[in-house]
Amino acid sequence: MGNTCRGSFRGKYFQGYSQPEEQSTSKRNSDRSNSDYSPSSLNSQQLVSQEFAKENPKKETRVSILSPTNKDGIMRRGVDNQSYYVLGHRTANIRDLYSLGRKLGQGQFGTTYLCTENTTGIEYACKSISKRKLISREDVEDVRREIQIMHHLAGHRNIVTIKGAYEDPLYVHIVMELCAGGELFDRIIQRGHYSERKAAELTKIIVGVVEACHSLGVMHRDLKPENFLLVNKDDDFSLKAIDFGLSVFFKPGQVFTDVVGSPYYVAPEVLSKHYGPEADVWTAGVILYILLSGVPPFWAETQQGIFDAVLKGFIDFESEPWPLISDSAKDLIRQMLCSRPGDRLTAHEVLCMSTCSICTFLIALFL
Repeated sequence: MGNTCRGSFRGKYFQGYSQPEEQSTSKRNSDRSNSDYSPSSLNSQQLVSQEFAKENPKKETRVSILSPTNKDGIMRRGVDNQSYYVLGHRTANIRDLYSLGRKLGQGQFGTTYLCTENTTGIEYACKSISKRKLISREDVEDVRREIQIMHHLAGHRNIVTIKGAYEDPLYVHIVMELCAGGELFDRIIQRGHYSERKAAELTKIIVGVVEACHSLGVMHRDLKPENFLLVNKDDDFSLKAIDFGLSVFFKPGQVFTDVVGSPYYVAPEVLSKHYGPEADVWTAGVILYILLSGVPPFWAETQQGIFDAVLKGFIDFESEPWPLISDSAKDLIRQMLCSRPGDRLTAHEVLCMSTCSICTFLIALFL
């Protein structure tokens, strides 16, 4: 379905964030169908897969830790909005440059449309963010930072390319590369799980994105299969990372305390409010576990239960299909899902490591 509006939770530890919502007709912020969520038995991988597909948050559930305020004039309601620029300056009228088409996805803060450049006929995705919903200083800064980070990361072949940003009295529009092949999440649900070889190739792409972000001083903070889109529906490896709405710039040694991310993928140190870029490697390790097994390593019937499992850190390598998966793959996952951030592999180490414990698995990354 292409690019969609994205977002996850944000706020104080568990505050204002209920357990994952059930949905049967929409995929978080897109308009696809899901399997029904009906938790039953730990012994049925099919049911677990359905639970993962269902409980994995689909709606935009970002929760701001700031109370809405207008005292700073950040975003005034009504006519005053027309004189305020979220982007800080006047831009060209997007409708003079692009024709907006059908809706690709819907989020809490905006909608993503198919758009066509008037002069070339090339199709792009346009994420239109409602200025009316940007009610706090943090909301406005998030939008500005998202655009800045997308420009900062431009040029990487596995990161969605921003075309431009525009603003009118009601919306901020971000025009970006169209990824019409759907989400990696949907591919996992359709396949059940990937072979080790294919999982290795996908892991190389995902960890490569993490390494590129970290080398440029960016922490994504919301990596997950839903945030990797396929350019071509016939090519599972045409991945592009999207949704930098929760991403931040960081400096070496800088510690972050705000709890953001998505329940199944959040690192334990994020829940403990003391983290850095190592949290992205944890998330990539969770994705690798899912690619190989079709289910998340940390899950429960409630969100609190998911967080408790993350903090406990127990990784199940006994259930199917793990007895058939190589020890080198399991060792790599253990080192990416190490609960101590300082002992966890960096993205660069994941790509370059050649120790005996993971060498066999990593060879597949470079074949």
